[in-house]
Amino acid sequence: MGDKEHPDPHGHAAGFPCPGCGGQMAFDTASQMLKCRYCGSERPIAEGPREQPAEHELNWADEDNAALMDWGTEQQAVKCSNCGGEMLLPARQTAAVCGFCGSPKVLPQGSPGSIRPESVIPFHVSKEQAAQAFQAWRSKKWFVPSEFKKRSVDSRLNGIYVPFWTFDSNTDSSYRAEVGVYHYRQEVRTRVVNGKTETYTENVRYTVWHWTSGTYEHYFDDVLIPASGQYDSKLLYKLHDYRLDQLAAYKPEYLSGFIAERYSVSLKEGWERAESRIQEELAGQIRGLIAGDEVRNLSISTRYSDQTYKHILLPVWNASYKYKDKTYRYMVNGETGSVTGHVPRSPWKITLFTLLCILIVGVVIAVLARQL
Repeated sequence: MGDKEHPDPHGHAAGFPCPGCGGQMAFDTASQMLKCRYCGSERPIAEGPREQPAEHELNWADEDNAALMDWGTEQQAVKCSNCGGEMLLPARQTAAVCGFCGSPKVLPQGSPGSIRPESVIPFHVSKEQAAQAFQAWRSKKWFVPSEFKKRSVDSRLNGIYVPFWTFDSNTDSSYRAEVGVYHYRQEVRTRVVNGKTETYTENVRYTVWHWTSGTYEHYFDDVLIPASGQYDSKLLYKLHDYRLDQLAAYKPEYLSGFIAERYSVSLKEGWERAESRIQEELAGQIRGLIAGDEVRNLSISTRYSDQTYKHILLPVWNASYKYKDKTYRYMVNGETGSVTGHVPRSPWKITLFTLLCILIVGVVIAVLARQL
């Protein structure tokens, strides 16, 4: 059964009229086609000559290249004066509510001036499925009030395509580090047992350090960096199970009935964040290569080559809800249905759990003390 919640929520045409009745067609998660909200007619999304997403050579000037800003339909940028969120909407749409906070205070910002997406993962999870995924997720959360688990939660789900950058790069690294190797020797010790002093031998570990150096090459593919300014990056990173091998070449039809967020992390800033993540991963990989028990004073010098990028859109169901006058946010992966977000916590449950842990530790210490 198709998802009927996808037409433009504000009742304005987005440029895909139904050939049968003239009504607005929106992307349908069930059929993966355009579907008319009035007569139910469906139309497949036409395949273009190139379906595989292309990589672009990393060039900061691309953000000023008008040839890369054609989204396939005329767009306008709007900004919420309440939360600061920026959305891209069809040029003919004159009114909207914010897809992030629900506020009606959105102001036209003129031309979007943004690099068009190279590729997209279309929505596969319907609005109803997203709501069910949230209910299942919250029922499994620990330390939440019992009342919260039992009561229904009224939240408004908005389907939003969230912008990301992906980066590819070859890396050629040289490194130097101190390596510690464990050795053992027997030492004579003394101890008092039942009032008497006795001697015993014990194996004592010590570390011998030496310097090492080497080179390491690695290719990084699709380093994923959120380009959204509306979400905590840590929250977005938790929606990590997108299948990037399922990316489809961008077509404006995929956006019909949904909101697209305008990226606020520039291409250059995105690469700087990707480079930081690459350096962290290189440090871990190189530490794993070095033969030894400990590594310290690791220094790495890396050269990058064949750097490419893509601007992609990934589907997210965004929602917020209130519990006892406090607002909480959650998100559902629009491809896989995984959920991340915030829930209210019960201080009583947390306190009881902490006391229980302290009690268990106390009992274990008491038992060990009797055995000595």
